[in-house]
Amino acid sequence: MSGQESARRFVIGVDVGGTFTDVFFLDEASGRSAVAKVPTTRGEQSSGFIEGIREEIADFSEVATIVHGTTVGTNALLERKGARTGIITTKGFRDVLEMRRRDRPRTWGLRGDFEPVVSRELRVEVSERTLADGTLHIPVDPQEVKAAAQQLRAAGAEAVCIAFINAYANPENESLALAALREVWPNDYAEASSRILPEIREFERTSTTVLNAYLQPLVASYLERLKRALGDDGFAGQVLIVQSNGGVMTVETARRLPVRTALSGPAAGVIASAYIAAEAGFPNVITCDMGGTSFDVSLVAGGKSTLAAQTSVDFGMVVRTPMIEMTTIGAGGGSIAWVDRGGLLRIGPESAGSDPGPACYGLGSERPTVTDANLVLGRINAERPIGGKLDRLDVEAAKAAIEHRIAAPLGLDVMAAAEAVVRVANANMAGAIRLVSIERGHDPKAFSAMPFGGGGALHAGALIKEVGLASALVPRFPGINSALGCILADMRHDFVQTVNGLMQELDIADLDARMTALAEQGMGLLDDAGVDFAGRDCLFELDMSYVGQTHTVDVALPLRLRDGGTGLTRELLGRAFEARYRDVYGRLLQNIPVRVLNLRVSAIGRRPKLDLSLLAPKSDADLVSARQGSRPTWFSGAWHETAVYDRLALPVAARIPGPAVLEQPDATVFVDPDLEARVDDFGNLVISRKDAPC
Repeated sequence: MSGQESARRFVIGVDVGGTFTDVFFLDEASGRSAVAKVPTTRGEQSSGFIEGIREEIADFSEVATIVHGTTVGTNALLERKGARTGIITTKGFRDVLEMRRRDRPRTWGLRGDFEPVVSRELRVEVSERTLADGTLHIPVDPQEVKAAAQQLRAAGAEAVCIAFINAYANPENESLALAALREVWPNDYAEASSRILPEIREFERTSTTVLNAYLQPLVASYLERLKRALGDDGFAGQVLIVQSNGGVMTVETARRLPVRTALSGPAAGVIASAYIAAEAGFPNVITCDMGGTSFDVSLVAGGKSTLAAQTSVDFGMVVRTPMIEMTTIGAGGGSIAWVDRGGLLRIGPESAGSDPGPACYGLGSERPTVTDANLVLGRINAERPIGGKLDRLDVEAAKAAIEHRIAAPLGLDVMAAAEAVVRVANANMAGAIRLVSIERGHDPKAFSAMPFGGGGALHAGALIKEVGLASALVPRFPGINSALGCILADMRHDFVQTVNGLMQELDIADLDARMTALAEQGMGLLDDAGVDFAGRDCLFELDMSYVGQTHTVDVALPLRLRDGGTGLTRELLGRAFEARYRDVYGRLLQNIPVRVLNLRVSAIGRRPKLDLSLLAPKSDADLVSARQGSRPTWFSGAWHETAVYDRLALPVAARIPGPAVLEQPDATVFVDPDLEARVDDFGNLVISRKDAPC
């Protein structure tokens, strides 16, 4: 190792949210860690990104690795601000993107509208056809593809993708078309569906490929600007990007597959939560990420997060790539409270963001938010706002906003209105938790809430009581949890390939060879990343079902990559399917053939994990020094004198009975009056009912 390389000792996780940019610093040489929270810079996220790093580091040449959770792609999809994109498709299939699955935004409405991200004049057909069995029926004409590309260029397309019918079964026509396209296309933003998602289901493959192209120019240019800005400050290390599956990838991979960043930041928070909870002895948690804009909920059972094969970022915008399964609602700290025409109090989905922010920021907003309500109720300290943007918060501005927009329309006084805002927000969040737990067959009593983000810990107690959860586990730095997750995430590459054959008729040797080839491709990508891994794994999985069923079950196979293949046998495949099907549905079906639809392979490079004891309270911490006095807080319709503590100064094993407010630079914790908080060995807070056993 060169002297320059040995001087690079910092690993940094950076999560850019809608309101704040969070940074976690780890000095690998000394084991010291630090955190920072700065306002997100609208329009150019890289400015706030670098400002956050400068909070702790002056010499960027000391940084070895930066791992980034980004919302550039997420925001572009939600706001429909991606690139002008063109599609070249099979004659007769121009409208696949618009037809979708013939679903509707409003199930019971007689009217509705939907506008795909690619307008019809930018969807061009060519004569080609591959049959469902992979037979090449009509070869593609490269000259026709070039003419289509010129037509799209003339129409102003910045990116283009090829999506031919049945290309998953045989990619030959798409490969020839892509080669022809790249001869005339002026930039790198040209891809084919068989390279993005070689999987059956025409709409999902087309949608994923189109959204990837839609994001490519935006994400690629952002990453290029970021790398240039970091380089200008002396950074010569490696930048890794968090994927929606909870793994990380190189910048080069992110440039080619930006659609995999659709839930980048929230995924990092789930990874951190699962790791912290497992280390603390909580294998079952429901993660509750309350940032400035949204409230994201995900279930972790047995220490493992749940991956979904696809998700809808918005109506009709389907991304079929492995993502950590989560439910998102508009209940962030910056979510705006309002009264609808029927006189009902509503929260979100619109957010005040970081500019102008909540009314209490004093930057011109007159619309109340959840943060304003918590401030008026005394749960947030006006003199110690998080994020470093302001010296203090304007309580009177928050009261005025609540009085004018909530209290007056509902006929309430301002305190009752503020408490109502928090109650409605709590009810919305509880509904999201029930959706990922009760409605999917999980008993909330077997799970603990894990609130994080800038506002999550303010609502932990209410969620315990609303849903009936066992307890809440608040991490040491809840406001920086997603940034911590960035440096905990492993590198991961997922592959899928359609098989579509009966289990008893499959050529097992061929299936083994296909899985082995994908695994070796993944291992090659890990080699090319230039990262030192603590270990490597390959995961093998099949999508399987009984013949006639629409939905499949994901069947994990206990295989290892080795010389000559994986060791797959038909008997092992049958046993694995039956065990998984029985686990999901409780019984097997008799005398019905089994179909193997897709094979999935994941190559994982395990990155070294953080020793959480580095975050533990100092040995000389004591409860008396942590006490910061008291202040009145409002709950149950009255003011109550409430103890205030410096949360980071609390010693291990300290017990804090509610009501109490625990303050720290990145978040605030509110302990309800009938609850108690205990500090564990890692500095986490365990919040539970006062009569609950230890």
